[in-house]
Amino acid sequence: MASARDVVRDLMALDSAVYATVAATETPTLDRGLRRLSSAADHSKLSLATAGLLALRPGRTRRAALLGVLAVGTASAGANLVVKQLVRRPRPDRLAAASTTARHVPMPSSPSLPSGHTAAAVAFAAVTGSALPALAFPLGALACAVGYSRVHTGVHYPGDVAVGALIGIASAAAVTAGANRWAPKPSCR
Repeated sequence: MASARDVVRDLMALDSAVYATVAATETPTLDRGLRRLSSAADHSKLSLATAGLLALRPGRTRRAALLGVLAVGTASAGANLVVKQLVRRPRPDRLAAASTTARHVPMPSSPSLPSGHTAAAVAFAAVTGSALPALAFPLGALACAVGYSRVHTGVHYPGDVAVGALIGIASAAAVTAGANRWAPKPSCR
């Protein structure tokens, strides 16, 4: 029977192999756009700009924007202040993977696991898309693209992105549950 350590070792090997395959695949048409997307997602700029635009409309649209911002904050704190500090996984070695420098973004100094960009983008997409179903698909697709861009640009392993997405989903669920608990109850008059 395989031990937990053996399973983790095999998952890490698979994670590294997928990273190396992405790094070695020539995609000059995609490199520039994914590099720009990855940079645009720094500090949750895409999500916060979207929330700002949504907040211009009153009612449930403004509430969705506020909940989206709360989800971004929750996911960012969970990913960057808790999980990264507990796990301390080193960043990928782009040189060893022979990654094309045209696709690189600056390598962050923080640990690799999880992807904070992905956690925040998924949290925003999940909360906002739940409140505004017409935006669920475009925001979800954008969150997936942000996650992939972090692997493509060489700063995260695919497993970092997967864990970031899980943190984003959990953060969205926590914010939604909190909002539902503290929402004003309609009066029965």
